[in-house]
Amino acid sequence: MPQLQELQDLVVQVRRDIVRMVHKVNSGHPGGSLGCTEFFVALYNEIMNLKEGFDMDGKEEDLFFLSNGHISPVYYSVLARKGYFPVDELNTFRLINSRLQGHPTTHEGLPGVRIASGSLGQGMSVAVGAALAKKLNGDDHLVYSLHGDGELQEGQNWEAIMFAAGNNVDNLIATVDHNGQQIDGATKDVLPMGDLRKKFEAFGWEVMEIKNGNNLEEVIAGLNKAKSLAGNGKPVCVIMDTVMGNGVDFMMYTHAWHGKAPNDEQLATALAQNPETLGDY
Repeated sequence: MPQLQELQDLVVQVRRDIVRMVHKVNSGHPGGSLGCTEFFVALYNEIMNLKEGFDMDGKEEDLFFLSNGHISPVYYSVLARKGYFPVDELNTFRLINSRLQGHPTTHEGLPGVRIASGSLGQGMSVAVGAALAKKLNGDDHLVYSLHGDGELQEGQNWEAIMFAAGNNVDNLIATVDHNGQQIDGATKDVLPMGDLRKKFEAFGWEVMEIKNGNNLEEVIAGLNKAKSLAGNGKPVCVIMDTVMGNGVDFMMYTHAWHGKAPNDEQLATALAQNPETLGDY
């Protein structure tokens, strides 16, 4: 496994990738991507048990499903820098006929991506189905998923959450990116979420929290704890507190950068705050 400093360097580089990708096409979602950078770096480089190469079946390895697919920039960056496809392909983000569309798709066969996502509220159902399939196939690997907090306003989530507990799908670890922001404002203003921990517990889940989802060590420790809770009869929910736009000061703590690209001057400021570590594409 990489040393902590290597992972910290990767976090910084992924931030650079994110802002450069959305700047180039003046389109995309930097805020949530920046807020989940530590999570993705930890998940793919420290937490998941992955095979060499990629196949759609995903047998005998851990799986990940991104439900809030609009944060594709961080997903693509981490996949590329993990070796799923060439890093310089990040240059094609959101271009016509690119494999790297604004929301992940499968028809172009991008390694690492198993579902089209971004139609919010559907990822929980897919993750539960994949986890149940692993149990039916005698595959003891885990399924991970990521969901936006505002996304949980979609009712389909709660049907899947109820189903998972009712069927003892205890090989699923679903993380909620709890940043309190969504496209139109703060979640508390758009539609208050209440106490997510109590909601998941009431639906029969094991629930834990990561209080600083932008601290790499805390994310790694938290996800390792979640792994230890799996296999005990209940699906596991990780409520991870993050800051939207983390690492770029003018993007932090606001929904304004949910789906907005930086201009030339703003890009330069963002890159200056995140000095190159592993080389740009």
